Formats: sequence, C-alpha cells, structure tokens
Amino acid sequence: MTAQTPRPGSRSLLIAGGGLASLALAFALKQAHGPALAVTVIDPHGADPARHRGRAYALAAGGRRMLTQLGLWERIAASAEPIAEMVISDSRLADPVRPVFLTFGREEEDQADRAVGEPFAHMVEAEPLARALSEACLDGGVAIVTGGVVRALPEGVAIRTELTTGESLRADLLVAADGARSRLREAARIGWVGWSYPQVGIVATIGHTRPHQGRAFEHFLPAGPFAILPLRDGGTLGHRSSIVWTERADEADALLSGEPDEVLAEIERRFTLDLGMLALEHGPSRHPLAFGIARAFRADRLALLGDSAHVIHPIAGQGLNLGLADAAALAEAVTGALRLGLDPGSPDVLQAYERARRFDSFAMAAATDGLNRLFSNDALPLRLARDLGLGIVDRLPGLKRFFIGEAAASRGTRPRLMRGEAL
Repeated sequence: MTAQTPRPGSRSLLIAGGGLASLALAFALKQAHGPALAVTVIDPHGADPARHRGRAYALAAGGRRMLTQLGLWERIAASAEPIAEMVISDSRLADPVRPVFLTFGREEEDQADRAVGEPFAHMVEAEPLARALSEACLDGGVAIVTGGVVRALPEGVAIRTELTTGESLRADLLVAADGARSRLREAARIGWVGWSYPQVGIVATIGHTRPHQGRAFEHFLPAGPFAILPLRDGGTLGHRSSIVWTERADEADALLSGEPDEVLAEIERRFTLDLGMLALEHGPSRHPLAFGIARAFRADRLALLGDSAHVIHPIAGQGLNLGLADAAALAEAVTGALRLGLDPGSPDVLQAYERARRFDSFAMAAATDGLNRLFSNDALPLRLARDLGLGIVDRLPGLKRFFIGEAAASRGTRPRLMRGEAL
C-alpha cells in the first residue's frame, strides 16, 4: 500500500516495524484522530500475520483492557484462553515428585484489584492477534508499507525517512520499533546496556489428551523455567498448551537435533504426563535470550517502542505487555499534544513518554533478570531459601495480591488505555 499523503494542516507519524505493539499504537492513534493524523507502518513483512504463527503470549489484564477499549478484544476473544490458576514448582529434572510451592489465581483473596472471577491473564496466540490488529489498521485508514527504513534524518520541525523502496517520507514523529538490534536506535546514538544469557528459549505448541482446565504451570528446573501455558482446545488430541522452555544454550542443539520422537521424549521429561499423552502440534523453535535496556527512550523526533527500548527474559511472560504499555503511553502523550494543537514530535511530548515508561521497563527487566538468576541455579542453600520464600508468599494473602497485581499489570500508574479508559 502506498503511504498516505497528509492533508494540509494535518499531522503525520511513521512507525518503523510492524510488530504487535506497533500495530496497537497505529490503530489507537488513528482511531482517536482520524484524518487529522496520517499514520504509516513500515515493515519488511508488510501486513502478514502468518509470520507470527506458532507463538503465543500471556496477555495481562491491563493489555486486555486496552484491547477492549479499542474494540479489538471481541475480534480475538474466541481464540483466547483465560488463565484461571498458576502453579509454581521447583525441582531437579530427575526428581520423582515436583512439590508445589505457590499457587494463585482462583481464590477470592488472590483477586488483587480485579473483579471476582476475572482472570489475571489470557493466553493469546500471536497469529490471530496480529490478524485482528492488521485488519483493524487497514480498515481504519492506517497505511502499511512493505519495506524497510534506510535512514532517518531530523529536519527541524519534521523527520525525513528514506525507505528501501526508494520513497522518502516526512513526518512529525518517527517511532523506532525495529527490534532489539534497532538500526534507528544506533543511528540516533542512543546507548544500550545489555547482555546475552547462556540460555535459549524453546517454544512449541503441544497437544494433549487431558484438559488443562485453564491451569498454567511454571516448573523451575536447574537449566531454567519450563512453562506450560493453556491454549484453546483443538489439535489432533483435543487439547493444547504452549510451552516456553528455557534451556542452556550449549545443550539445546543436542536436545533439539534428534528425530521428532526423541524431541517429544525430552519435552515429556519436563512436561510430565499429568495432561495425558502428548503430541507436537507446532515447533519447536529456538530463540536467543538476552537482557537489554536503552539509556534513553527518545532522540530528536524519534521514540523507541517495544524491543527497541527493552528486552527481558521470558520468565514472567511480560514482553508483550511491556510493549503494549509503551504503545498506550506514547498514544496518550501524542494525543495530549494533538488535542492542544501542539507538535506531537516535540521534546516535551517525548520526555513525557520517557518518564511514563523508562522506570517501569527497567524495573521489570531487573526483576526478570533477578528471578532468572535466582531460579536457574542448583545450589542447595539457594534452593532451600527460594522454596521457603515461595511457601511464605503462598501463605500470606497480602503478598500474593501484590505479586498478582504485578503479573496482571495493574500496579502503579498505568496509561489510560491499560486502565480501560479512552484516550
């Protein structure tokens, strides 16, 4: 699709990268401002939801409120599975019993600030979510350009972006959502603090014969957490779950290089047979794991969004939720400026966005890094201490509500969309 030409007097915004948070930002702004704001998404894959196939995310209550407010939740609700309960265990792989140290989600005292019976999260498959966002964007007037960004040059009151297609687009603001290795972030000379973990994340969709009843499991093993996350029923065996398996990088190749039956056997060792007979429905695929956060979330007429701004360990399943919170905060800052007739790419707007998101992003990144270091460890004294800590949390409703509030993205000052309020 050819990019929109802004009408005289209107404002324009470009988004480099077509991930889920990018599309949510594009739709939120276009819905709020209509023809007064031209919004263009530039991505090498264009509007292709199939590239997200096989991935699933835990969408926290704040993200669901945002999608509901935007009118998007009804498009994906039928494919989303509520997480009714979370069960956490800590053991070695060869242990015959996996003692449960912490459960939360079903009891009334676990509700935190949610309505009684409201799930703290839903499992949402990435492909239907991407399809709903892409279709909403196109129906709403967002332009989606297939291509990449070659360079971006601030020019006073605008920023000029040159594309691989040969086009040159000018806008009031450019949003860099081009991933953890963001070229736009590097070109803007924004520093990056980060490191790679000696682990990889392995993702697969597993079929099983017994129903999961909306229960999610997080087994902490010496190599890293092994999460079993409930999906909508279907597949060859009638029921499905997504796994996010953290494994040592130096062992992952050997574990995944065998025949499908051998790979499934390794999954069964970690999965256990509580859900009956297993089958591989999709995957497995492996992904490098890293920690990273940008030293700033903005530059001259440039804002960082999602993985361009922060990368965290998947131990708490908060990657998508952080990206959606970025989108909600940036949409709120831009909308506030536009409604006052101000420049949406001005330093004041970008500073407001950075204040809203950088501390929260750093806190979540640090928390997930600490959890990974604490639980991906087989030292006996550390195991005893963490298991005691989990048991204490399980017996103190106040602490439970605090941690559930964090998991549900309901603590602290949240952007309006994450509270279910209109921009």
